[in-house]
Amino acid sequence: MDNQTDASGKKSALQRFLDFIEVAGNKLPDPAALFFILLLIVWFLSLVLAPFDFGEVDPRTGEALRVQSQLTGVQLAAFLAGMVNTFVTFAPLGIVLVAILGVGLAENSGYINVALKKLLGVTPKALLTPMLILVAIVSHTAADAGYVLVIPLGAVIFYAAGRHPLAGIAAAFAGVSGGFSANFVPSGIDPLLMGFTQSAAQIFDPNIQLNPLNNIFFTGLSSFLIVGVGWYITDKIVEPRLQGVEVDADEEDLPKLESVSPKESRAFWAATFAMFAAIAVLVVWAIPEDSALRGPDMANPDQMSLVSFSAPLMQMIVPLIFIFFALPGIVYGYMSGTFTKSKDVIDSMSQAMGTMAYYMVMAFFCALFIDAFAESNIGILIALKGANFLQELQLPGAVTIVGIILLTAFVNLLVGSASAKWALIAPIFVPMLMGLGISPDLTQAAYRVGDSVSNIITPLLPYFPLVVVFCQKYVKSTGIGTLVSMMLPYFFIFLVTWTIFLLAYWAIGIPLGLQASFVYPAP
Repeated sequence: MDNQTDASGKKSALQRFLDFIEVAGNKLPDPAALFFILLLIVWFLSLVLAPFDFGEVDPRTGEALRVQSQLTGVQLAAFLAGMVNTFVTFAPLGIVLVAILGVGLAENSGYINVALKKLLGVTPKALLTPMLILVAIVSHTAADAGYVLVIPLGAVIFYAAGRHPLAGIAAAFAGVSGGFSANFVPSGIDPLLMGFTQSAAQIFDPNIQLNPLNNIFFTGLSSFLIVGVGWYITDKIVEPRLQGVEVDADEEDLPKLESVSPKESRAFWAATFAMFAAIAVLVVWAIPEDSALRGPDMANPDQMSLVSFSAPLMQMIVPLIFIFFALPGIVYGYMSGTFTKSKDVIDSMSQAMGTMAYYMVMAFFCALFIDAFAESNIGILIALKGANFLQELQLPGAVTIVGIILLTAFVNLLVGSASAKWALIAPIFVPMLMGLGISPDLTQAAYRVGDSVSNIITPLLPYFPLVVVFCQKYVKSTGIGTLVSMMLPYFFIFLVTWTIFLLAYWAIGIPLGLQASFVYPAP
């Protein structure tokens, strides 16, 4: 008996619920068509809601927040005039396409296939899940690289090991996106969020100063929680449910498990040496204090940092992914005989780009919808109404923290960007909780939990259509419902366990991060 059935052979309530979500979700239109329909809905709602005054102040401008109708002559003209720019500047588009050029080259040359064979040779099959989730968590250091790198590799690794590839995608997606705020390696998101937190806190206390790594201990320990819980969900809930889902992709497009020949092995090690040599050059370039890869530190503008958002190193993560995969791919291709002329390299990159055609169609409609949703102010209005409602309840501190986590998780379904969302609601949450004696550091930690867990179930996440495409490479019938039903167990269990973890963390008094406290004013 597996995890899908009870003693009588019937499916459990959870499995029946997930099956219902999958069936209902897959009855939705094609994702590209769905985003177009959502665009029409936003236009209609903006027209209906525009005349009303909702009594909210836009924290970005200090003026009354009004819903902006998208069906006026001016807005429609602006929509059509900016359509091309909206599409080509859609944040994930360039990231995905540039990274895929390099990763696709390494994959089509055979380098990644051999690397996975060698990895599987030293990693016990039982430990593939935690290893994949851990790698997915660490990928946050490289901005959004995990979406275009770790998630598809999760499928390849699982399939090559004889496991269901969609389970690999689910585990990697859970680590990259559901565990977005679980990382023991500092990244650019830490000072970015702290900057908004500090600005909001200074509304209440103009002299307060926060450390950019004010949550680093909490996010570091959270990584162990996400790895452990994600491991259990993948192996005990998600993968057993996928046992009846047939992998129906074209056989020639899927990874094989043939043994590595001596020639392939020599080519692999030469290619790997070339990649690490390039990394060594980058490290030597980055070490000097006056390195061109550094940018002003957000907390100390007089100092230069490698991890500030203005640092060129942080802004060149995706080009580096391209280089660090294209270089070994080319070396391996020529040494193994996969490539014999330059046209083979270009053809390999063209083949990789061809697999992104469907994603680009979805990205076009997704970009238009998200832009209209932002311009209409509907998402912001919902966020502010929810935050004000929470403020009016005047709940005890611990209950308020739980409320912020839940509200953030809900708002995240409507406003995708972590920084944009925090910029909007931090001026409400942070001063409100400071008045209740709760520190900005703890409020930010609660926000990061709620912001992470619902990433994996919202089609408004810019990378959500891409993950659907990754799934369709193995199971052609995959739709939004399939992916949402796979990720719901992670959402619910992450939400509950991570919330309890934060409350226990607070009760025990483990430091949240550098120069951080749980109470305001700090002791």
